[in-house]
Amino acid sequence: MIEVNSFRGRSVGVFGLARSGLSAIESLISGGASVFAWDDREQGRQAAAEKGARVENWGTWPWGDIVALILSPGVPLTHPEPHPIVLRATHAGAEVIGDVELFARTIHPVGAKGLAPIVAITGTNGKSTTTALIAHVLKACGFDAQAGGNIGRPALDLSPPKTSTIYVLETSSYQIDLSPGLMADVAVLTNLSPDHLDRHGSMQGYAAVKQKLLAQAVDDGWVAVGVDDPDSAGIYTRMSAMRGSHAVAVAIGKVLGNGVFVIDGKLYDAWGQSAELIGDLKCAARLPGAHNWQNAALCYAAVRPLVSDRRAIMPAIARFPGLAHRIEEVGQIGKVRFINDSKATNADAAARALACYSDIYWIAGGLAKEGGIASLSSFFPRIRKAYLIGKSAAEFAQTLSGHVPVVQAGDIGRAIRSAFEDARSSDSANPVVLLSPACASFDQFRDFEHRGDVFRESVTQLQTTERMQTSLERSV
Repeated sequence: MIEVNSFRGRSVGVFGLARSGLSAIESLISGGASVFAWDDREQGRQAAAEKGARVENWGTWPWGDIVALILSPGVPLTHPEPHPIVLRATHAGAEVIGDVELFARTIHPVGAKGLAPIVAITGTNGKSTTTALIAHVLKACGFDAQAGGNIGRPALDLSPPKTSTIYVLETSSYQIDLSPGLMADVAVLTNLSPDHLDRHGSMQGYAAVKQKLLAQAVDDGWVAVGVDDPDSAGIYTRMSAMRGSHAVAVAIGKVLGNGVFVIDGKLYDAWGQSAELIGDLKCAARLPGAHNWQNAALCYAAVRPLVSDRRAIMPAIARFPGLAHRIEEVGQIGKVRFINDSKATNADAAARALACYSDIYWIAGGLAKEGGIASLSSFFPRIRKAYLIGKSAAEFAQTLSGHVPVVQAGDIGRAIRSAFEDARSSDSANPVVLLSPACASFDQFRDFEHRGDVFRESVTQLQTTERMQTSLERSV
């Protein structure tokens, strides 16, 4: 845990008591703050009380004494309209920030030397894999790499810095909005496509928040930007004008005169030098597909300024074990493979998985994002049949009509069983049952991790059933 001392002897409010809120309470109280807390969920309120917070409805807080409101990233700050507690805090003169801002002020105090380098990663897709991959490579190069933020552990739950510590933070647009003092030593933008527009008002507003993370990097810091989409390319142009050689472009499928790029799986470094072949990313078994090549290239660009021997980067990338819920192979029965890509919460993310396979029995659906799955039409020929779940099932069925056979499965258990039976009786040599929902999960699950865990458990149960059936048949 990282202790926050900047509010010692003062009162702070914490609203939203999931993992990051509870983490903030513990760090603030350890640092001597008086904490008032509230959440609509009884479970969160009980956990906050156990950590020593004064749990009271926020309407009764002593707002004249509260100097800061630590807001959960999931609570609207500006769009579609500010939550009433945001208006109350603003009226009272309390700053509204998030747990990542508390982390940033502790590790990189304004006007002082940072206690440890911070690598911050954002983007629409790929940021979790890129974050985990950067941490993996830095550990392989001898650093105490601590990964957290929007992935895994909340930022304040990470360990205090040591001599070799580097913090690697996945940062969502919501967290950036609440972190005006987050100054990264290396800032990474993976890519941009429409997402969370209800919370940012427009694509322009969404892109502006992502750009802010890069613009806030320390004066001598580095920024790496995936330039394969027009919004990110525009941000790179602006960052290059600001930072010169400390801004690097990363591209897939095209040669850059200056930057890091991948051609047919081969990674090249042309960052301020003639293009040099670094290695073949096809040897990284847990990073399949062009989207993962982008993640790997961004990782290379992010760690290159931090390591003494860049020749050590590629072997570490090749050993990456992969990340749960991101094109994760969770089992195989006969010729049928089961792939868990529950992290694909929008169509652009699902496209990355669909591009990796040719005979797909696709499980999709949930709470649809704007635009649905119409943008995936080029992948429809790869899909043998779709098994639809959740609230979007009817909408998705209409989009797929005439292109892909559809089963209205309803829930994930029925979807898996139906997809497996169809896949194993098919003439496909390498059929894949792919969970890549292209939707948020909250209609049927707590989050995408819960959805992916249920998928994995269902596959395990199916494997057990099949083994028992095979054993029974052999004994007869």
